[in-house]
Amino acid sequence: MKTVFVLFDSLNRHMLGCYGGSRIPTPNFDRLAGRSMVYDKHYVGSLPCMPARRDLLTGRLTFLHRSWGPLEPFDNAFPELLKQKGVHSHLITDHYHYWEDGGATYHNRYSTFEFVRGQESDPWKAMVQPHWERLREKYHQAQTGSGPISKYGPYMINREFIRQEKDFPSVQCFAHGLEFLDLNREADDWLLQIETFDPHEPFFAPERFKEPFKTGWNGPIRDWPRYGRVEELPEEADELRANYYAIVSLCDFLLGQLLDYFDAHDMWKDTALIVTTDHGFLLGEHDFWAKNRMNMYEEIVHIPLFIHDPRWPAAGRIDRLTQSIDVGPTFLDIFGVDAPPETEGQSLLKPNSKDAVIFGYFGGAVNVTDGRYTYHRFPADLLKQDIYQYTVMPTHITRPFTPEELSGATLAKPFSWTKEVPLLRVPVTERSPMFDNYGPGALLEKQTRLYDLAIDPGQETPLQDPARERWMLELMKALMRSNDAPAEAFKRLEL
Repeated sequence: MKTVFVLFDSLNRHMLGCYGGSRIPTPNFDRLAGRSMVYDKHYVGSLPCMPARRDLLTGRLTFLHRSWGPLEPFDNAFPELLKQKGVHSHLITDHYHYWEDGGATYHNRYSTFEFVRGQESDPWKAMVQPHWERLREKYHQAQTGSGPISKYGPYMINREFIRQEKDFPSVQCFAHGLEFLDLNREADDWLLQIETFDPHEPFFAPERFKEPFKTGWNGPIRDWPRYGRVEELPEEADELRANYYAIVSLCDFLLGQLLDYFDAHDMWKDTALIVTTDHGFLLGEHDFWAKNRMNMYEEIVHIPLFIHDPRWPAAGRIDRLTQSIDVGPTFLDIFGVDAPPETEGQSLLKPNSKDAVIFGYFGGAVNVTDGRYTYHRFPADLLKQDIYQYTVMPTHITRPFTPEELSGATLAKPFSWTKEVPLLRVPVTERSPMFDNYGPGALLEKQTRLYDLAIDPGQETPLQDPARERWMLELMKALMRSNDAPAEAFKRLEL
C-alpha cells in the first residue's frame, strides 16, 4: 500500500467551496472532494499546533494532562509503528516548531525527513546587524517588535530571502513531495507526509495569489494579526483577511499540483490520499482574531477532512462524528498494523460511531460536542485552579521547564496509557513560561456556554437549557474518564 498525507495548518473548513464557502475559489479542494469521502463532522482534539500533532501521531487526547510539549517515551507514534513493520515514512515540512524544544521528538519518529526553512519566526538567516530601521519601514507598526529577540524580527529577515514563487517554503514542500513521488511511486509500502505551515499566519503569499483580493490598502505590510480582540480599523482588518484569502488560494494551487500528479500517473488506483488540518483560525468572527484566547468556536474546532482510499474509491459525504485522534489509527489500518491498546482513536475506514467528542486547550475549558450541541465548561476561576502538567519530557515550546517550576514537582503514579512509567507532576503557576501564551493566563473568554448548532450555527446566542447542560456534562465526564484524566481535571470543573 502507498499513502500520501497532506497536512495544512490553520485551514478554515468553512472557506472551502466543498464545505459551502464562497469567498475564496477553491477549485482543487472541490476537485479532491469529487474523488474522496468528505467528512462533515470532523473535530479537533488538543490545541494548538504541537498538541494537535501529538494527538494526530498517537491517537490519544493529550490536553487534559499536558500543554505544548514533545512526544513522550511511552507515546505510540504512527510513523514509528509503521517503520517497525517495514513501512517507510517520509516527512516533508516547513513547520519549524518540530525543531524547537517543544517539538524535537516528533520528526525523528519518521524513517526520513526534510525540513524547509523560512516560515514565520524560524531563526533561519543569520543577519548579525540587520538594517532594522529600513526593515521596520516596510511593516505595520503592530508587527515590527523591538528587534531580533521579538517574534517579528526573524520573519522580517526571512522575507528578504523569499523573492520568487519558488522560494516560498510551502511551494518547496510540495516540490519535494513530487520529487519523492518521482523516486518512489513504483515502490510499495510507504507513507509520504507533505506538511506545510500555510495558511498559518503571517499570511505571506506570492503576489499573483493576492491580486484577486486586493483591498486598495496602501499602507505598510499588514499580514500578521494579533491573537485577541479585533481592534483594527475596518480597512486594516480587510487587508489582514485578504492576505489570508491569498494564502488559502496558494494552498489550493499547491494541492492542485499534487492532484495533477495523481492524474498523470494514475495513482488513484493504488495510493491513498488523506488531506486535513490541525485547526481553524478566526478572522474577526466573534470579534476575535486567531485562536488560544477565546472559546473554542466552530470556526476553530470544526475542520476539513478528505480521504481517498483506492480499495473503496467511491466519493461521498460522511456524516458521523469523527476527530483528529482517529487519523493515526487510520494510517495503521491502511497498512494492516494493529493499533496499540493505549489508542483512543478509531480507524476512519471503519463505520465506527461516537456519541460525542471532547477537545480543548490545556488549562482552559473542557469542550464537548455531540454534533448538534456544543458545551464549553470553564473552571470558576482560571487563575486559581489547581492544575498540573504530567511529563517526563519537561520542555515548553522554546525552552525547558524552569528550575522554579520543577522545584515543586512530585512523582505521580503511572496512568493507564503510560506503560507503567511514573511521571513528573509539575504544578502550573503564573510564573511558568507557558502560562500567558499557551495556558490559563492567555484566555480572554472564561464563560461556560451551551450552543445549539442547528438553530444557532454561528454560536451567537448561548442556550439556557439546564436539562441539556446536564446531558452534555454526562457525555463530557464519560469521555474524560475514558481518557484517564487526572482527578484535578474533574475537580477544577466542579464535576
